[in-house]
Amino acid sequence: MNEKDEQFVRELGARVATARKAHSMSQQQLADALGIAQQTLAHYECGRSRIPVSMLPALADLLTLSFDELMGKPVVQWSDKHVAMSRLQQQIAAIEQLPKIKQQFVSQMLDTVLAQAQQ
Repeated sequence: MNEKDEQFVRELGARVATARKAHSMSQQQLADALGIAQQTLAHYECGRSRIPVSMLPALADLLTLSFDELMGKPVVQWSDKHVAMSRLQQQIAAIEQLPKIKQQFVSQMLDTVLAQAQQ
């Protein structure tokens, strides 16, 4: 496993541990709900073992996390004034996640469309 993967496994385990504690669950309780040994969960949480991909949906459900939250994607927090992102805001957020070269392509397309709209 390369260093980047090892770091991801450790961070995923830490997110699981944090969410479990936020739900006032013991390792044994979560392990029982997942159908695994407590020691196995301990290895997942400290990053010594990889969490099986097939277990991720159950983990997200049990810990009431979205899959994005479980994977470590930043979650946009909205105030009471903002109930949901508009379609344009969602698109901008998605564009911000693209590689720079693709962002430049989208920007050029928008410039073209806006220039034509002003004619």
